[in-house]
Amino acid sequence: MGGKAEKGTPKYIANKIKAKGLQKLRWYCQMCQKQCRDENGFKCHTMSESHQRQLLLFADNANKYIDDFSKEFADGYLELLRRQFGTKRVNANKVYQDYISNRDHLHMNATQWETLTEFVKWLGRDGKCVVDETEKGWFVAYIDRDPAAIAAQEAKAKKEKMDKDDQERMLDFIQKQVQRGKKESSVEEPSYSEFKRESSQERVTLSLKRKAEDKKADALPVSALQIKSKEESKSKTRDSKEESSKKQKTEEARSKQSALDEIMKMEERAKERANRKDYWLCEDILVKITTRSLGDKFYKRKGVVEKVVDTYCAHVKLLDDNVKLKLDQNHLETVIPSTGRYVRFVNGAYRGATGVLRRINIENYCCDVEIAEGPLTGRLVKAVQYEDISKLAP
Repeated sequence: MGGKAEKGTPKYIANKIKAKGLQKLRWYCQMCQKQCRDENGFKCHTMSESHQRQLLLFADNANKYIDDFSKEFADGYLELLRRQFGTKRVNANKVYQDYISNRDHLHMNATQWETLTEFVKWLGRDGKCVVDETEKGWFVAYIDRDPAAIAAQEAKAKKEKMDKDDQERMLDFIQKQVQRGKKESSVEEPSYSEFKRESSQERVTLSLKRKAEDKKADALPVSALQIKSKEESKSKTRDSKEESSKKQKTEEARSKQSALDEIMKMEERAKERANRKDYWLCEDILVKITTRSLGDKFYKRKGVVEKVVDTYCAHVKLLDDNVKLKLDQNHLETVIPSTGRYVRFVNGAYRGATGVLRRINIENYCCDVEIAEGPLTGRLVKAVQYEDISKLAP
C-alpha cells in the first residue's frame, strides 16, 4: 500500500475532487471534525490515538459536549432561517438542506435530537419559531424579537387598528341610528275607549204634572250621572296618558343604558387590542416553573419575579430559599390564588391593574376579578383567562 499521492498527479487531483463535496454522514467524526470517504478509512480513524483521546475527553463530561453541539446546531439553523427567509413560513426540511450544503456544518447526530421532527418541535416549544404540521411536512416561521423589528410590527399593527377603528365606529353609528329609528316607530300613541253607561236598565222619566220639588228630585240623578261619567272619562284619559309617558320614559332610559353599555364595550375592545401583547412578565408577581430542563429540583417550584430582562426573561427568586434563576417566559406560568386574594392583570385590556379575585370558573378556565385601585375601582371584570392574571407576591 503506497503513501499519499504527490501534488499534481491524477490521483491527487481525484482525491481533492472527492473531498470537496459532501460525504456520507455515518463516516463523519464530530469530536475530531474529520470526514472519511469510506468505511475502511473511518475504521482506521476510530483506531487512531488522537480519536481515543477525544473519546476520553467526551466521556469525562458528555452532557457539556452534547449541549454545546446542540446549541451550535440550533444557532446555525436559526441564523440561516432568519437571514435567508426572514419571518416567512417555509418548509423545515428545505432550510435543513440549505444548512447541510456547507461541508463544515455541525451534524445532527452529535446533538440531543435524533430527527429533524424532534428539533422542529423543540423550536416550537421554546418559542423560537412558529411551527405547524401539514401533509407536505413540518413548516417553520422565525419569530424576530429584535427591538427594531418589534417596533415596525407594532407600528403596522397600530395603523391597521386605526383603520379598523374608523370602520367599526362608522358601523356602530349606523347601527345606533337604525335602533333609534325602530324605537321611535314602536312608541304607542294613547288610545281612547268609548264611554258606555254601566246601568242600562235605568230610565229617565219626566212628569209635567209634578211639582217643582219633584222635578228637582228627578233631575238630580241625571246630572249626577253625567258628572260621574265625565269624571270617569277624564280619569281614564289621564291614566292612559300617564301609562304612555311612563312607557316612553322607561324606553328612553333603556336606550340610554344600552348606548352606555355599547360605549363601555367599545372602550374595552380598544383597550384589549392596545394592551394584548405576546409578553406578560412583570415584577412582584408569583410564577411557577414548568420546564424540566433545570432538573426535578426546580420543576413546579414557585417564585417571585424580581426583575424583567429584555421583556421576555426575568430574574426569579424561589420561595423558601434564596436561589435566583434567570428564566424565559416560555418556561413559566401564572399562579391563580384562592378567592379574596389580590392579583395583577399581566395581559389584556386591564394590563398592569390590581384586583381582587371574586370567583373561579374551573370548567371554562376563567375567573371574575374586581378592580381594586384607580378610577375603575369596583368594576367587576368577568371571564378573565388564567394566563391574564397572576397572584401578587406576599
